[in-house]
Amino acid sequence: MTRRTGSADLPLHGGRVPPWLAERMASLGTIITQAVVHHYGRDEFLQRLSHPFWFQSFGAVMGMDWHSSGITTSVIGALKRGLTPLQGELGIYVCGGRGKHSRRTPDELTAIGERTGIDSQALTRASRLVAKVDSAAVQDGFELYLHGFFVTNDGKWTVSDRHVAITGIPKACAASSTSLTVRLMGRRKVRSLI
Repeated sequence: MTRRTGSADLPLHGGRVPPWLAERMASLGTIITQAVVHHYGRDEFLQRLSHPFWFQSFGAVMGMDWHSSGITTSVIGALKRGLTPLQGELGIYVCGGRGKHSRRTPDELTAIGERTGIDSQALTRASRLVAKVDSAAVQDGFELYLHGFFVTNDGKWTVSDRHVAITGIPKACAASSTSLTVRLMGRRKVRSLI
């Protein structure tokens, strides 16, 4: 079933998150993730990450209260730093990121597959397909600049891609894909690809 849940165009801002805020975001993001996973399960956490307003709110609660596209990069980076030590306990892995980190996603998925036994080739194929679809077909006029891949130890996943306008006014749009559900949400699109 397809259902529209909303959309958001966010201004594109430059700059970096201060180190004290990045550390705080990693701590708060980890604690909130643990609470959601322990109370509702990993699938629910992936589901929530794929929702545009929940993701934006999650970032604000973590301390990134800037209303801009930078929240996605900051949240994914903070979760990657905060959840890495708890991967075995929670069964959630964060791969990819912005720029060169996004290109390491296949290697990270292969390493996770070797540790957990999940099919890393299928996950890598899904990751590449989502990035290709979001870059070439879905987000015409926007260039992919962030690819975050969240996967559980049972092989379920959510991808959070972000794009920047390649012409005109600097702005960003979002696209997310998940193995759990099918939704269309304005510029943020969630599809099942597995």
